[in-house]
Amino acid sequence: MREEQVGDELGARLKEYEGCPAAVAGTGKDPVNAPMIRHWCEALGDTNPAYTGPDAIAPPTMLQTWTMGGLSGHRGRTGAYQELLGLLDAAGCTAVVATDCEQEYLRPLRPGDEVTFDTVIEEVSGRRTTRLGTGYFVTTRTDVRVAGEPVATHRFRILKYAPVPRAPLPRRPRPVVNRDNAGFWRGVAEHRLLIQRCTACGTPRHPWLPGCNACGSPDWDTVEASGEGTVHSYVVLHHPPFPAFDPPYAVGLIELAEGVRMVSNVVGVPYDEVRIGLPVRLEFQRCDEELTVPVFRAVRR
Repeated sequence: MREEQVGDELGARLKEYEGCPAAVAGTGKDPVNAPMIRHWCEALGDTNPAYTGPDAIAPPTMLQTWTMGGLSGHRGRTGAYQELLGLLDAAGCTAVVATDCEQEYLRPLRPGDEVTFDTVIEEVSGRRTTRLGTGYFVTTRTDVRVAGEPVATHRFRILKYAPVPRAPLPRRPRPVVNRDNAGFWRGVAEHRLLIQRCTACGTPRHPWLPGCNACGSPDWDTVEASGEGTVHSYVVLHHPPFPAFDPPYAVGLIELAEGVRMVSNVVGVPYDEVRIGLPVRLEFQRCDEELTVPVFRAVRR
């Protein structure tokens, strides 16, 4: 990361917002309460006895929980912070990431405390270049009170930046084609999904093998799959990214109507809507002028 100050007219304009209020006399939407403390502790696996019982306190790290406005926001918000973000958006800094926070505690919060707060734009950095892109760090400071008594201070820092343009995805890796599976890939090129079938015992099999895994016979023919199937299991790939693939995406173990299973991408629905038992139908996806692969599109009912 490096700081760039020469010719930073936008940075000079953003600096004018330092010290401007972002929220005045904000009020927590809920008093500090035992159910939210319990949910927090269960989610984090925190079994500290200080957070339960008649003398319970709230975990200090929950501080921001009591001041968050949720989707509907807070009364008392001023326009300065939105103006600042609007300037950054207009300059192409449309992406945002939270970078860090600092908290100071003066006394514990307890169930029943009603929180009020004021927030100020404390600092705007000069223009910085990071691996994510070029932009500005914006720090806000929230002073938290209960019955007018200061109880904590919360500093929150974000980076508003212009994303680095993404390079085109490289060509998808080629499948390994050998004498055992060449017939499968010839069928795919013709938009046919061929399944091996043992001519001795009639057992279908996939992936292609030189012999039957049920009776051991080397003799086989093929049947063309109807393309109907269901998701038997699946995973969602987030990380690490692989060349030519754009995570996140769903990879399913598809149970075909013919009684075999194969691995392929599930398309046609967002990755987080894929479910076991989801009906799918075969289609062929052209990756480039040389490669076509079978994928399975979700069937909406």
